Amino acid sequence: MTTRTSVEALTSAISKSRVRLLPFLILMYVLAFIDRANVGYARSYLQADTGLSDAAFAFGASIFFVGYAFFEVPSNLMLHRLGAKVWLCRIMVTWGLVSAAMMFVDTAMTFYVLRFLLGVAEAGFFPGIILYLTYWFPAQSRGQALGMFYFGLPLALVLGGPLSGWLLEYHGVFGLTNWQWLFVVEGLLASVIGVVAYFYLVNRPRDARWLSDAEKSALEARLAAEDAQKQEHSPHGFLSALRSGRVLRFCLVYFTIQMSVYGVVFYLPTRIASFLDGAVGLNVGLITAVPWLCALIVTRLVTLYADRTGLHRQLAVCMLGMAACGIAASALGGSLVLVVIAFCFAAAGFVAVQPLFWTIPTSYLSGAAAASGIALINSLGNLGGFVAPNLKTFMESQFGDPRAGMFALAVVAVVGALMIHRLNRQSSNPTAPLKAARAN
Repeated sequence: MTTRTSVEALTSAISKSRVRLLPFLILMYVLAFIDRANVGYARSYLQADTGLSDAAFAFGASIFFVGYAFFEVPSNLMLHRLGAKVWLCRIMVTWGLVSAAMMFVDTAMTFYVLRFLLGVAEAGFFPGIILYLTYWFPAQSRGQALGMFYFGLPLALVLGGPLSGWLLEYHGVFGLTNWQWLFVVEGLLASVIGVVAYFYLVNRPRDARWLSDAEKSALEARLAAEDAQKQEHSPHGFLSALRSGRVLRFCLVYFTIQMSVYGVVFYLPTRIASFLDGAVGLNVGLITAVPWLCALIVTRLVTLYADRTGLHRQLAVCMLGMAACGIAASALGGSLVLVVIAFCFAAAGFVAVQPLFWTIPTSYLSGAAAASGIALINSLGNLGGFVAPNLKTFMESQFGDPRAGMFALAVVAVVGALMIHRLNRQSSNPTAPLKAARAN
C-alpha cells in the first residue's frame, strides 16, 4: 500500500522536476522551432537574392523533413543508450552550425543540401525530448508536462516572429544581407544553448542532486511500476515496435497533425504581409505573435483539464477539428482582423492537440520500444511537413485558386481528427497505469 509519505515525496519530486527541467527544455524547443521555421520569414528576401522559384522554395523548405525522418530512430536509440545530456548537446550544436551555414545559400542546390542537412542534424531532438520526459514524469502528470514543453512551439513564434522581423531590418551590416543575419544569429544561439545543455541536464531522477533520496525513490518506483504495466501489452524491443500496427496508426495520425502545423507555419507571415505593405518585417512579426499567444493559453488550460479528467483522446479530436475550421476560415477571411482570428483558432487547435496526442503512445510504449516507437511516429509523422507545402502549391495550381491549398490542409486535419476518434481506447487512457499502480 502506498504510504502518505511516499505520495508526498512523489508529488514533491514531480513538482521539483517540472520547475527544474521544463523551462530549459522549452528554451531548447523554442530555438529548434525558430531555426526550422525562420525560412518562412526569410522567404521573399532569399528568393529575390537567389532567384529561387516558388516551387523550388517549397521543395527546399520541405526537404528538411526527409533528412529528419531518415535519422530519427537511430538518433533516439543513441539517446536511450548514451543519455540525454550528451546526445541533446550534440544535436543542438550541430543543427545550430548548419542553420548558420544557411547564410551561404546562393543556388537552389545549396538551399536543398543545407535544408536536408539541417533535418539530419536536428533528427532525434523532438522524440528525444518526448522520451526524456517519460523518464521523469508519470502518466498522471505527463499531459501537463508535455503541454508545458509544447509552450515552446507558440513561444517560438511569439518570440521568433518579432526577432526574425527585427533581424530582417539589418540589411547590409558588415556586408551581410538581412536574411543572412537571420540565419547566423539564430543558428549560433542554438549552438551556445546546446553546450549549456550538457552541463544543465540530468539523465535520470537517481542522478538528480536537487532531489532528496526519498523523492528519488518514490519517483523511480512509480515510473518502474508503470513500465512494468506497459510491458504486459506493448511491443518488446525496438524491432517489434517498428512492426507494430498500432504504432503505424499513431504515425498516420501524427502525419495529419504535422500537415496542418507546417501548412500554416510556412505561410502565415506572407499571408499577414499581404494585408500590409507586402514585406515581412517587424510589424508582421508582431501581428503573427497573436495566434501563438492564444495557443499558449488554450494549451495550458486544455492539458490541465485532460489530466484531471482523463479525456485526452476526446479533447484531441476537438482541438484538431478546431484547427481544421481555423485553417479553412483563414483562406476565406477578407480582412486582416478576420484572418488573425482564424489563425488564432488554427494555432490553438494544432498546438493543443499535440501534447494530448503524445500521452497516447507514451502510455503504451516503454524501454527500447519507446525509444524506437516514439522516434518512428515523429519521423514518419513529420513527413507531413514535407507534403504540406507541396500539396498546398499543387492544389493552388490545379484549381487556379490561392484558397485551394488551405482548404486541402483543412480536410487533412478533419481526417486526422476522425482517426484520433477511432484510436483503440485501451491505448488512449494515460491514467490507466497509474490507477493500476494505486490499486496495488
